[in-house]
Amino acid sequence: MKLSIIIVNYNVKHFLKQCLLSVVKATKNLEVEIFVIDNNSIDSSVEMVQNEFSNVNIIANKENTGFSRANNQAMELSSGEYILLLNPDTIVEEDTFSLCLNFMDKHSDAGGLGVKMIDGEGRFLPESKRGLPTPSVAFYKIFGFSALFPKSKIFAKYHLGFLSKEKNHEIEILSGAFMMMRKKVLDKIGFLDEEFFMYGEDIDLSYRILLAGYKNYYFADTSIIHYKGESTKKSSVNYVFVFYNAMIIFAKKHFSEKNAKLFSFFINIAIYLRASFAVLNRLIKKLSLATFDFILLASCIYYISILYQDYTNIIFPPKLLLFAIPLYTLSWILSCSLLGGYDKPYKISRLISSTFVGSIIILVIYALLPKDFQFSRSIILISTPLAFCIFFFNRLVYHIVGWASIKRFKRTKKSFALIGSKNQADKIKQLLEETANINSFYFVNPGGFDNDDYDADINQLNDLVFLKKIDEIIFCAKDVSAQDIIGIMSSLSNNHKLNFKISQADTYLLIGSNTIQSNKDLFMLDLNNISKNSNIRLKRSIDIFSSLVLLISFPLTFFLYKNPFIALKNTISVFIGLKTWVGFTPIDNNQQLPNIKKSILHVSQGIKPINDDVASKLNIIYAKDYSFIYDLKVLLKNIKIIG
Repeated sequence: MKLSIIIVNYNVKHFLKQCLLSVVKATKNLEVEIFVIDNNSIDSSVEMVQNEFSNVNIIANKENTGFSRANNQAMELSSGEYILLLNPDTIVEEDTFSLCLNFMDKHSDAGGLGVKMIDGEGRFLPESKRGLPTPSVAFYKIFGFSALFPKSKIFAKYHLGFLSKEKNHEIEILSGAFMMMRKKVLDKIGFLDEEFFMYGEDIDLSYRILLAGYKNYYFADTSIIHYKGESTKKSSVNYVFVFYNAMIIFAKKHFSEKNAKLFSFFINIAIYLRASFAVLNRLIKKLSLATFDFILLASCIYYISILYQDYTNIIFPPKLLLFAIPLYTLSWILSCSLLGGYDKPYKISRLISSTFVGSIIILVIYALLPKDFQFSRSIILISTPLAFCIFFFNRLVYHIVGWASIKRFKRTKKSFALIGSKNQADKIKQLLEETANINSFYFVNPGGFDNDDYDADINQLNDLVFLKKIDEIIFCAKDVSAQDIIGIMSSLSNNHKLNFKISQADTYLLIGSNTIQSNKDLFMLDLNNISKNSNIRLKRSIDIFSSLVLLISFPLTFFLYKNPFIALKNTISVFIGLKTWVGFTPIDNNQQLPNIKKSILHVSQGIKPINDDVASKLNIIYAKDYSFIYDLKVLLKNIKIIG
């Protein structure tokens, strides 16, 4: 066996599928074995591999054993002359493995090999080549000197910024996203150190390869896409602690006691600085806009109240002002939150509806309060347009400084370039027409197809992007090689407004890197309506309201249920958010749908006759055109069997 490929997966099914499809193409004429180790994913990753990749060896762990242990499980079973550790959120070129193996065969001193990596927007990933994180190197990295002097041989050693990314080099540290190693070297030095749960294990193993007298190489003659950060979110506090503690483990293991203490000192400073920054950043992002809304609106209502008293000679008790103004302001804020006024990108229509609904709520509260606690209706009515103006003003400020965007001020109509056969491109166009706000489509011939039906050839793509102001390029993976995809993405990576997506054959999925703002890299064409934040809140609101009604009325409806105690248990599960009332019908065709909570009932409940084809169509309709009314209909129709 020439090569053993090992992929550890954790809840990234769609990226894993795309990765495996590229791996299968790249191993066509090679003697290889492929292992997928799943760390107890809940997204049907195991079933997908079993159903669609019969030649892949799957190891399904019953718990998350961590990256090191999972890789070691497969390495213990592997028989290849070389072992490759590969991330599931990667795409390899068709000749990546053959080129890497050829290089390793020619360089007997090579213990490990890494390749040139780009992200989902075509930008070079600096972690493709790294230096050993000694105390001085770590210090320059942690405190920003490497960013200030990215080409310096002194300050930029962490990512070896002084070495050309286009040439092969000896390096010290390989990236765990693509780490090809000689098996006999691993037999000599041991596998991954399981003390590292996640992060740092690639640094440790790379360093042990060097200590054993072998070299690590950066190989620039092939590239891969690495959708960086899909398995973990690197802005989280947990990531900061796990990553930097891994560095401390490494220092204690390999450095002298004096250097290890110095390294640990700087790392601990970094941990608390970065963790504090992460917490503060998250709080600012989540609460700053609502806080500004509250302070500004409450202040304006207060001054309006003062002016109103001066003008009408009606005096409000100070305690009433202290009680009423914050309460009414909070009502507008909560209404704005529930109706999507804080969802990005900001929409003016949401601000209008949330202001109106908030005013209705306030007037209802006003009517229910005792007369002594009633505030002026005139001030409430005056404050309604004021609330909208303040909401809009604050979001306009966020839009101007670049923290967010207002949809009305953003070019919402997109121009797409679809690269692939006309048949595949037409399917994507059909799906996009139902989900995207489209300006124009342009069909690009990847080569080998009749030119008559295309707007441009692949070699004219740069001109097409510039002249037609293309917003998004979609590659049909069936018709465009991974090598061409990666080459095009790299060549256009300087165009920061351009997005790239990849469509696999016979799927509803487009996979790519979206804006940092949305932090979503997986797109379900035609099936994303139920996943919208507004619909998630709406579905949850219906679940809470209906389950609360059923809980209150349970003593009266006890005899209505076929199994009342199971019905009570299910109702409580829905109320506390463990389950939802209505979900997709489970079928055996591996249908790709948005993830929602486990449900008590399904969309085809009570519909007869039912088969997989009908159930599949009902699932798609439910995902695409979600309506809370349908949830209520299914629940009321099947109320007797919720137990």
